[in-house]
Amino acid sequence: MDGKHLLAGEFGAAARLSPKALRLYAEQGLLVPARVDPASGYRYYSPDQLRRARLIGRLRSLGVPLARIAFLADLTPQARSLELRGWLRSERDRLDERAAVVEAIDRSYEDVTLIEAVRLRDVPATKVVCRSRQVDTVALPELIRAAQHDIRAHLRASGLPPDGPMRVGFGDLVTPESEATVEVAIAYEGTAEPVDDLYIRLVPAHTEAYVPVPAPLEDYPLILRVYDAVEAWTDYRPGVTCTGRPYERYPGTGAARFDVAYPVSR
Repeated sequence: MDGKHLLAGEFGAAARLSPKALRLYAEQGLLVPARVDPASGYRYYSPDQLRRARLIGRLRSLGVPLARIAFLADLTPQARSLELRGWLRSERDRLDERAAVVEAIDRSYEDVTLIEAVRLRDVPATKVVCRSRQVDTVALPELIRAAQHDIRAHLRASGLPPDGPMRVGFGDLVTPESEATVEVAIAYEGTAEPVDDLYIRLVPAHTEAYVPVPAPLEDYPLILRVYDAVEAWTDYRPGVTCTGRPYERYPGTGAARFDVAYPVSR
């Protein structure tokens, strides 16, 4: 001990933090030593830093990211309490979402009615106007709404019918915690030009395996059961193989708002 200061080992023991944690928090600027001896390199901490050190340790034990800890540690106790309660609510919501995904996985091959509803159909080559974005499930509805509005407005301005079917394609799994590239595309006939971030492409003729989505399963994470049903059907259908990424087709078949489909070979 150096007068009013504690050596790093003594301070870590009092704060219940390992030497590795102390070094990490010092490097991140979360808990910087009060002074460092220039000759020996020994790090000294003030006893006044113990409260902050213990707070950082507790927040870290909750799994709070270091960047978030830096913000929380500098708040007043009242403000920190409000922030932590909000964080806890979001963690509970995230846990509920994960539990629903686990439930969807457990039941994916039990949805016999959905699996039996899968059908094949041929899709002709189609020209589409598109917009792509990296989004999570929170931003997905706004992407679909805005892209659909802008694309149909562009088709009208081009003198073309704007009422073609819409296709929403997914580059990867989209969740509340992970983004993926999502393409919103609307079919058209005639001649249109790209404008701003809207681009033109041709969807080749193909066969798709599809199923109309029941209304109770339209939203994440229950929609995963629909995708799983199509995948299960193609996995066990002789001569049928998925050849590309999934997409949703609007409007859906019959009374369904949309269908889930996969391109397949047969």
